[in-house]
Amino acid sequence: MYSVYQHWDPLRVCAVGRSYPPEFYSYINNARVRSVFERIAQETEEDYQSLIKLLQSFGVEVVRTEIDPDQSKYFHNGQYHSPIMMTPRDWSIMIGNKFYAPASQNFLTDNTIWNNLRGPNWPVTYPGWNHLEDWIQQELIEIHHVNQNVVNGNRPILDKVLAQGNEVVYTDRDNLLQPQLMNAAMITRVGRDLYWGSQSEGQDLEQLRQDRQRMFPEYRNHMVDTWGHADGCFCPVKPGLIISLHDMPTYQDTFPDWEVVYLPGQSWTRVQPFLELKEKNRGKWWVPGEELNDEFTHYVETWMDHWVGYVEESVFDVNMLVIDQHNVICNNENDAVFEAFHRHGVTPHVCNFRHRYFWDGGIHCITSDLDRAGTLQDHFPERDWP
Repeated sequence: MYSVYQHWDPLRVCAVGRSYPPEFYSYINNARVRSVFERIAQETEEDYQSLIKLLQSFGVEVVRTEIDPDQSKYFHNGQYHSPIMMTPRDWSIMIGNKFYAPASQNFLTDNTIWNNLRGPNWPVTYPGWNHLEDWIQQELIEIHHVNQNVVNGNRPILDKVLAQGNEVVYTDRDNLLQPQLMNAAMITRVGRDLYWGSQSEGQDLEQLRQDRQRMFPEYRNHMVDTWGHADGCFCPVKPGLIISLHDMPTYQDTFPDWEVVYLPGQSWTRVQPFLELKEKNRGKWWVPGEELNDEFTHYVETWMDHWVGYVEESVFDVNMLVIDQHNVICNNENDAVFEAFHRHGVTPHVCNFRHRYFWDGGIHCITSDLDRAGTLQDHFPERDWP
């Protein structure tokens, strides 16, 4: 049976994402833009393969998400979906020996969730996505936030977990609207303690903590005000060491006496001009015909001609994957971080994911640890239970 209790325990089984192949972008008529996307697709898979080779050198078994060869399945409401199979960590998580997955994943194994969502004039039993009428698919997507691409693309992961005999917890209708509950990018597992990132500024953190405590009473639950994915803000590499983009006022309470290496001005801050350009053109590449304007062409060519090389040379990302307490995978070198690694007996392994900021997914995002050796530990036994 698989389990994950601390994310620095020796990694044994890991999911790795997958993006669209170069030929997927044949729908782009602008040859200059199409060639950029074909190159991004090729280099993205090259980087996936480099990561897989590195993981396998440590004896890690790799499970990959899937891309359906039928391109039409990713087209809906006049546009293509982004390749969500790139980031398996965003859709599920192993906490202890329980695997948490979206309710829609359960459509493929029984009709419990289907019966809860089923509206008037829907089939009595789930017939399979491709056998649903278009209007039912649209309701599932727009009202119930069901994404069948997530279901199908992540099926190899679910099959692997089920084969091990793990309990799979399918989030119910209410939890389905709170993706952070099944999003491993928002959760840091430190034995008896679970640390949850906040989704946005101004949330009631104490109320969120109480909600999570009710759902996970066997753990001590804590909130960290990250305003987004926690793994893009900080990484506990091993007991006693955290790498963080900026100061979190709760570190002294949540990780007392741990060394915290701060990296102000790194990661997202270093690429802010590109992010602003990206926001202006967000999603246009998925809409056939939108790529024909000069502004969009400038955007994608600027990424390829300037930002890819700049990121590779100058940007360090805390979105790291820990193999064990002595080895960690990161995207680049950084003197302050590597000095801390040396003090703590950690060897960094640089594996660049060149298009990380184009895809919004770093090394930690594009993987998901399904099984780690180790048992449940209490790293803060002096703490009271909530």
